[in-house]
Amino acid sequence: MNFWSAFVYLILTWTLIQALLYSISRAKNTSKKLPPGPKPLPILGNLLLLGDKPHKSLAKLAQIHGPLMSLKLGQVTSIVVSSSAMAKQVMQTHDQFFSNRTIPDSIRALDHHIVGLPWIPVSPLWRNLRKICNTQLFANKMLDANQNLRRKKVEQLLESVHKSSLSGEAVDFDPSSKMAREFKEMMHNIMIEAGKPNLGDYFPVLRKIDPNGRRRRMIKYFGKIIDLVETIVQQRLELRKSTESATKNDVLDTLLTITEENSEELNKNQLYHFILVLFVAGSDTTTSTFQWAMAEVLHNPEALSKAQLELNEVIGKGNPVEESDITRLPYLQAIIKETFRMHPAVPLLLPRKAESDVEIEGSTVPKGAQVLVNAWAIGRDPSIWDDPDSFKPERFLGSELDVRGRNFELIPFGAGRRICPGLPLAIRMLHLMLGSLIHSFVWKLEGGVTPENMNMDDKFGLTLEMAKPLRAIPIPL
Repeated sequence: MNFWSAFVYLILTWTLIQALLYSISRAKNTSKKLPPGPKPLPILGNLLLLGDKPHKSLAKLAQIHGPLMSLKLGQVTSIVVSSSAMAKQVMQTHDQFFSNRTIPDSIRALDHHIVGLPWIPVSPLWRNLRKICNTQLFANKMLDANQNLRRKKVEQLLESVHKSSLSGEAVDFDPSSKMAREFKEMMHNIMIEAGKPNLGDYFPVLRKIDPNGRRRRMIKYFGKIIDLVETIVQQRLELRKSTESATKNDVLDTLLTITEENSEELNKNQLYHFILVLFVAGSDTTTSTFQWAMAEVLHNPEALSKAQLELNEVIGKGNPVEESDITRLPYLQAIIKETFRMHPAVPLLLPRKAESDVEIEGSTVPKGAQVLVNAWAIGRDPSIWDDPDSFKPERFLGSELDVRGRNFELIPFGAGRRICPGLPLAIRMLHLMLGSLIHSFVWKLEGGVTPENMNMDDKFGLTLEMAKPLRAIPIPL
């Protein structure tokens, strides 16, 4: 028997086995009333319906099958949530049964799923890391204490943009240093590998061979960032030893102090993966949202003019924007909320897993099912939002809706016990950066592009990015 004959027999055998497993699984679920959904094909299930922009294709399917929809993605039963009411059921009413994660195979690289905060199950380690976030890193009093560090970074950003304005060069918001560019590229690659479809996720029997190579590539990317983190940590430790005045009152110093005082609370390996999460998850999502916000105000000149008028009236021309000013800038706040609504950084919130059978509105979400909350679809729901595909910050003026997980119509950070712990910092940075840039410069699109013909399409990954990165020329005021 030659190689190709053996290969064909192997594929046929594997196909028959999968068909049998699928039939058994389907038979087990016949007694349970699954949410409605499209009829699956043998073996593949509904995989072919996802396309290259699952957030949009799933939103269209939900219009046919309803806001709580079941799909068969390979061997995996997936439940898709596409309305605020269903999101509330999953992330509040039954949150205790949906608080753990379905782990993408790529995230298992370097055992990140065992120590990485977004992915580990609710456990003593998870509670400890959340406590560190809530009391040490992102508590308002801590953010107030170190806001001078963020102010300096914004000043550096403005200085860099000012140089571009003098030379007439477009700003693409990419970091300038080689190390920063390499780090951004690694973060981008991690989000791609974690977010794109992977055969190992849909057919767990294939995980050992890693057919798409995502875990192998993720090992490389995680390894590079952890090596970088280790270098930075060692440099900071040496600095702390050299002088008592070396404490910078930043995130790294806070974490090092916790590690030194109680290594059982946070050991070295947990520290490195924790910093990796803070770097990658925090930086990539904030950068993506900021770029969308800039793109939308340039795409909608009237909104930009209103925001600049508000900044001039409240802060005054030539005066810097401070974090303490944000509460006095309702239109700027509305722009950020509208950006979150239309372009949630993670369009399909990180996948949850049903820990038991859960009945919702007469349907059963079976134990072990993957649960996907389509925040993008909820933000475009015409039953909630008037003219949902248009950028209208005014819809939030005088509104009590916010993004802190209390209003399920707007959940870019998730909700429930799994809500993103970095929310308080992200809110401050987005308002500060956007307000500073539109208050300090007039902006012109590059290459003859006009607001009317801007490319506002997106491309799917774990984070939602612009299909064509924004480039605009700053002009000094």
